[in-house]
Parts: sequence; structure tokens; C-alpha cells
Amino acid sequence: MDEVDRVIAQRLSTGVPLVAEVSRYIISAGGKRLRPALLLLMSRALGYEGTQHHNLAAVVEFIHTATLLHDDVVDDSTLRRGRPTANESFGNPASVLVGDFLYSRAFQMMLDAHDMRVMEILADATNVIAEGEVLQLMNMHDPGLDEAAYLRVIRSKTAKLFEASTRLAAVLAKAPPELEEACATYGQALGTAFQVIDDVLDYAGDAHETGKNLGDDLREGKTTLPLILAMKRGTAQERELIRGAIETGDSAQLQHIVEIVKKTGALDATRAAAASEAQRAIDALRALPANKHAEGLLQLAAQLTERRA
Repeated sequence: MDEVDRVIAQRLSTGVPLVAEVSRYIISAGGKRLRPALLLLMSRALGYEGTQHHNLAAVVEFIHTATLLHDDVVDDSTLRRGRPTANESFGNPASVLVGDFLYSRAFQMMLDAHDMRVMEILADATNVIAEGEVLQLMNMHDPGLDEAAYLRVIRSKTAKLFEASTRLAAVLAKAPPELEEACATYGQALGTAFQVIDDVLDYAGDAHETGKNLGDDLREGKTTLPLILAMKRGTAQERELIRGAIETGDSAQLQHIVEIVKKTGALDATRAAAASEAQRAIDALRALPANKHAEGLLQLAAQLTERRA
């Protein structure tokens, strides 16, 4: 990871001071670096001994960071990882344009791999992520969203870059097709579980630990799994209260809605859904050779549902 950070710092070099300032601001915000870590772990688990995984880990972090910059503008977010978002600090135009810079720099860096398959995976992932963003925008303030539509969004918007990270590792290691698919399945399942737990924390987390405002999803009109299940399990009156809050983005009843989500068992059911995805990730690891890196991937999936930030 130290080497990945070195690559990130080197490739952020630009003659435009504002680009460098905004890029460093968001990248130095103390993120989990989970996607790069997955790529590194999976590469080594498969016996890869080169150095290109450092470059590609930086690429996926740049793509992820670009999506964060654009996300925060679209969602009008003010807080991320416990400090003001880039759009709050530098304004929306700078955030959007620096996000574009990070995307284009990532595509420049892809060329270093000299592998069309690598470019295909990353180009496809970036496109699917953009589709997921648009799908989420279309679903805003729609209380009629069902579980299938919810999953489609998070598998596009969040899980796709996890999947790309682990698939890239298999490509670097020249793994056979069936092993590449197992790696991709692990990434997709882990990314899905990660986002489902993130949606739980919006109603059950601690703002000091999560680094974001609780109830942000409701304020933005996002119909996430805790709300979908609470509406399905609650009384007609509770259902109407949640529907109205989603439609208007009104968080005045947030505390009451949190109580409904907990009382109906929707939070526990959402955690169970995340645990099921985490188990799917663990099952996919059976195709990998046994070593300390594969064990790290296993522990990551096993502990994911317990995360608090």
C-alpha cells in the first residue's frame, strides 16, 4: 500500500495548482483504500510476482475518487470521512472538473499495463458505474423501488469496481477463465455486502465513526434496503410515513423512522442480506490456492458485516 500511495502521489503531478490541491484533498482524506487492497491481495494470492498491480491499484483508487467527487456534487453532500466534502470546500465546478481529471489520468495509467484485457475491464467498469449513478438519480424519491431495483443500482454503482479490482488481479496473474470468474464473483459479492452495510449505518451508525451525517440517504430521497423492508413489514401508517419522507426528502421524522426500521426488524434483515453476500464471497474463495493472502481475503469478507465506519 505504501508503494500504491507513492504511485498516487507521483501521478497526481500536474501543472494546474487547483487540480493538484483538490485531488490531494480528497485522496488524503483517510479513505479505506479497500479496492486497491483487494487488487494487491488477490494478485499475491494468485502468485503474481510483478509490479504492475501497484499501478492498477492506483488506477482503481483514482476512478473511485472521481466517483466520490461527482457523487458529492450530485447529492449536495457537505460531509465525507468526517470533514467537509471537496464541493463544500472548493465549489461544485472544481469538484466536477477535477473528477474528470482523475478519470482521464486513470485512463492514461491503464496504458502502462500494455494489455487490452485490462483496458477492457476498466473501461467496462467505468461505464457501468456511470450507468449506476444515472439509475440511482432516476430512482430518487421513489418509495416504490423494490429489492431487485435496489440491488441493480448497488451492483452497478458500488460493486462493479470491487469486481473489476479482483478480476484485474486474475488477469495480471494469467489465471484460467474459471478462476478469473471466481475472483470476479468474490469482488462483486464483497462490494454488494459493503454497500448494504453502508446503508445500515445510515440508520444505525455513529456519525463520529462513519464520518458522515446520519440520515443523509433519507434527506437525498434514496430508497435503500432498510426502508424497503421497513415498508414491507410495517403498519399502513408507518408505511405512509416512510413513503412521505422519501418523496419529500424530509428528515424531520428521522428519529421516528429509525425506530420503525429497528422495530420491524428491517435492520436485522438488511444485515442478514449483507451476511449472505459476504458468504457468497467466501464461497468463491474456495477456488483459490491456500496462502496468507487468500486468508486475508477470507478474513475481510468474514468481518465485513461487523464494520462500523
